[in-house]
Amino acid sequence: YRDLHTFELQAPTRLIEWARGNRVCVAGYGQSDGNEILQLIPPPTLLTKETQGLCPERDFKVECGGFSERPVYSLKYVPDTSLLVTSGPPDSSLQVWQVSAEDSDVIKSVSTIATEDGTGQSWAKIATTSARAPCVLHGSRLDRVQITEVESRKNVYTAASRGSEELSGLAFLDCNALLLCCATGRLCLADTRQPQSLVEDMSVPSAPCSEQWCLGTRHGAQGLEPSSQPVARLSSRGLLTLTDLRKTSEFLALAKARVPSPGSGAEFLCVSWAPALEGYLAISGFDGTVHVYDTQSWDSSGKEAEPIFVHKGHAFGGAGSSGDPPLITVHTWHLQKPRTLLSAASDGSLHVWNWVQPCGKC
Repeated sequence: YRDLHTFELQAPTRLIEWARGNRVCVAGYGQSDGNEILQLIPPPTLLTKETQGLCPERDFKVECGGFSERPVYSLKYVPDTSLLVTSGPPDSSLQVWQVSAEDSDVIKSVSTIATEDGTGQSWAKIATTSARAPCVLHGSRLDRVQITEVESRKNVYTAASRGSEELSGLAFLDCNALLLCCATGRLCLADTRQPQSLVEDMSVPSAPCSEQWCLGTRHGAQGLEPSSQPVARLSSRGLLTLTDLRKTSEFLALAKARVPSPGSGAEFLCVSWAPALEGYLAISGFDGTVHVYDTQSWDSSGKEAEPIFVHKGHAFGGAGSSGDPPLITVHTWHLQKPRTLLSAASDGSLHVWNWVQPCGKC
């Protein structure tokens, strides 16, 4: 490692979200009442673009917080606002939160976005944008995807229905293009300018019916079309696919990650592209480690890929209260520092780490 920071949360968290001012938002997913939502100030070394020397302050600090009566399974910051949107069991409704001003340390609930026939549906996956007005893309199943204005709670778009598969992820590709990923790995493209248009991609490797998939999208560089950025999918048995959305009939690359057999932690699968490193992605959710890969040499052979770095810090924290070893619940990349990642585990540990690139690369 070049650097490693650790912070112990009061309860396990399954999400990490960057907010304005380089703040970090986390939330608990326990089944009891009173799940914390916290906004943390990162260590000073993470707030500067340039690498500094020794710094006397190495911990996160709690800036403000609140409590959710339900488990928080997804949390997104609404760009250019002081609002957060969360979702979680027992239904597909959304909760909107206000991060208080500087003279207060409270994150308070301000509204609920109810969904039609939301009762009995699984929790909603969400993505946010402020391209035109602060909006949230949300849905638990393919036939229940909507875009809602966060402040007015007005529904402004409903996707065409071509099935009721459970969703594992969704994303804004730009202000009009949407990408939906089913738990089966099937991708669908939608355009808000054409409400009845939904383009399906059937290029999913042959897999057992029980296999689950998750989605990872990469924001394009300035002037680069979002559709030209590859989409990554990760399965619960460690299969990784890269797809060019301009040619969805075939795989851009196919590889097998070196991960243990899938277990009860398949719900925590996570794959993400590095925003400041070309061709790098990270995966987690199989055990107490995060694997980083360089995909630039991958082909369509499906052979096992060798990670360039494996973060094992959470695994050394010891067994949690249940007696089981810690499981990585989520990870995310720093927005400006190329090789810096944040990861959280089921034992409540939060790590920020920066690995040393071998062989003078990057």
